[in-house]
Amino acid sequence: MKNAITYVGLDAHKKDIYVAMLVDHERVPVTWQLANEPQAIRRLVRKLEREAAGPIRCCYEAGPCGYALQRQLTTERVRCDVVAPALIPRKPGDHIKTNRRDARKLAELLRAGLLTEVAPPTAADEAVRDLARARDDVREDLVRARHRLSKLLLRRGVHFAGPQRAWSEAHRRWVRSLTWDYAADRRVVDDYLLAIEQLEARRIEFDAALEEIAQTEPYRQPIAWLRCFRGIDTLTAVIIVAELHDFRRFHSARALMAYLGLVPSEHSSGEHARRGRITKAGNAFVRRVLIEAAWHYQHRPSVGRVLRGRQAGQPARVIAIADRAQQRLCRRFRRLVVERKPTPKVAVAIARELAGFIWAALQDSRPQAA
Repeated sequence: MKNAITYVGLDAHKKDIYVAMLVDHERVPVTWQLANEPQAIRRLVRKLEREAAGPIRCCYEAGPCGYALQRQLTTERVRCDVVAPALIPRKPGDHIKTNRRDARKLAELLRAGLLTEVAPPTAADEAVRDLARARDDVREDLVRARHRLSKLLLRRGVHFAGPQRAWSEAHRRWVRSLTWDYAADRRVVDDYLLAIEQLEARRIEFDAALEEIAQTEPYRQPIAWLRCFRGIDTLTAVIIVAELHDFRRFHSARALMAYLGLVPSEHSSGEHARRGRITKAGNAFVRRVLIEAAWHYQHRPSVGRVLRGRQAGQPARVIAIADRAQQRLCRRFRRLVVERKPTPKVAVAIARELAGFIWAALQDSRPQAA
């Protein structure tokens, strides 16, 4: 059948790929298995081109295999969509799951138009995104390392009485000056301190690398615009730009809020409407850093020396949006607190609105593929 679309579902794993091919309106797909290797994928493309009577559309679920398969198929001039696993329709009574069934279901749902495509980043965007995530991994490891040492001191009944904060220079000198009755305790403390110092050095190196990337194209302009907002400096801006990588795919501010999982869930039926907690769908990393930035809006509106320096030389339109965001969000934060709303919920509500202001500020930004 000439110009009939061929739909291909791919259940991709580390070693194997299960393929299900549906040509136009055929009811039963043709299935087979192949190795997840570049040469095998090239042979798959040749086979699809021989057996297809028209355009070819492939899809597979986003997962640990990343976007390598999608990029190779795109290089071979075959359209391949990466779909969101959480949004794949599932039958409540279907309790059998196999790789072959998954591939068949993907092909059938792709033909029905019931799959939700995700936007794959470019290879350059993915590299920056992984760098930002690696920096966050170091931050988590540093928190754990500090907790290990602080809990050891707590178990031994040793407490820091200085006015300075924990992990300040005075606190570190105090930890090093402690005397222990047993050599084993001294060795454990020294090892924990060494781990903390190594992680802090790695964090400084990651911060320097992200600062360098923030000065290069295509990241320089959107990051500079985001830094005009209160509570958003270079690190947070890099995370937002690297994780979202193209704001043009969000047709409205509400679409961005929904993607970040900051909108309330809803269960409505008949005349009854019930809204619950936020959906927590989409990108949890960006959602977390926006909630952290939202806490800055509990203070009265002001443009200090640091924020004024970040706004210097930036477009008046972006500065106006950032100032309007500060006025509104600070006022709303305080009003919700007066209404006795829990402050964590208030921060989430402020983060949702902050996402809307960010979307508005970046509308004229046109990131280009690196």
